[in-house]
Amino acid sequence: MTDTANDLSTKRKPTAVVVGTGFIGPVHVEALGRTGVDVIGILGSTPQKSIAAAKSLGLARGYASLDEVLADDSVDSVHLTTPNRFHFEQATAVIKAGKHVMCEKPLAMNSEQSQQLVELAERSGVVAGVAYNIRFYPLCHEAAARVSAPDFGDVLHITGSYVQDWLLKETDFNWRVMADVGGALRAVADIGTHWLDLVQFISGNKIVAVCADLQTVHATRQRQVGGSLTFSDDASGETEPVSIDTEDAGSILLRFADGSRGCLHVSQVTAGRKNCLRYEIAGSKQALSWNSEQPNSLWIGHRDRPGEQLVRDPAMMHPSAGGIANYPGGHCEGFPDTFKQLFKSFYGYIDAGDLSAPRPFPTFADGHREVLLCEAILDSHRQQTWVSCGC
Repeated sequence: MTDTANDLSTKRKPTAVVVGTGFIGPVHVEALGRTGVDVIGILGSTPQKSIAAAKSLGLARGYASLDEVLADDSVDSVHLTTPNRFHFEQATAVIKAGKHVMCEKPLAMNSEQSQQLVELAERSGVVAGVAYNIRFYPLCHEAAARVSAPDFGDVLHITGSYVQDWLLKETDFNWRVMADVGGALRAVADIGTHWLDLVQFISGNKIVAVCADLQTVHATRQRQVGGSLTFSDDASGETEPVSIDTEDAGSILLRFADGSRGCLHVSQVTAGRKNCLRYEIAGSKQALSWNSEQPNSLWIGHRDRPGEQLVRDPAMMHPSAGGIANYPGGHCEGFPDTFKQLFKSFYGYIDAGDLSAPRPFPTFADGHREVLLCEAILDSHRQQTWVSCGC
């Protein structure tokens, strides 16, 4: 056996603990396992939930508290998939404990908190990322490569939407609708920020100003006594009315730093749309369009010849896109694979050991920028005027 082979055979796998047992926590657990990270435990909102989640997910340990996680020297990194209001405090504690952190969006409840997290992460020497996983659909990396190529031309405008229907009914309820738990923005912060992060990543251009008009469809919702699961359709049992001041939908005009324009529509009350993100990027020579519900196909538009449909195939794509596509053409990759590729990028960067190198995943600085965008969007809606983003 060579020395290199011996090193590879004895090298310890990175370890992680996932905090949060709701919808997205198990998604992280499953993707980490496929990435080659050893998920050694999980933490829920109570010790009982931790134990139950560990058992259902096949993990060795259900932790009793975050302090217990951070005191465990065998834990290399912590994934935060908890409600938004906990992100700042928990991310701060994880970084101060000297552990790497991957945080679900939004990074914090306000830009003062997110700026503090950026500065803390920069001083700490740990690696910190935000789970904007949609970047890691292979054809979104392909779109980024094509937009930067000369034959695409200049970006003229970017339009699109992110729409769902899981909060269409008055009886649909989740902690995200409550401003004190999820933040003053809901649909924009919950799903709209994915679109905003994605188009800035693809275009290589930052949004500098916004003009927003938001809509609350249900000013009162019926909350099931005892609570209900995210994305469940269980409206049985006793309910109580709750006043809602977060938005169900909205439209946002955008200005980018290079002078190009954009428009985003976001909705969580569009019947039949389960989880549909769409964008169309118009260039001076070509156009691109993509739909997350058909993620293995990218439309390429031309003026003087027929349009094209590129089916995801690593052999036919730019190396940056082919590098995050693990299966041959015709073998579909989807939502769970985006987390796998995000985590491969994150842990690959940690393993490389050069923290001065450019980070190929969404960083705390990206998360902070999205919080600033959300604050500008809310300010714009309240003033009914254009607002600069300050980012």
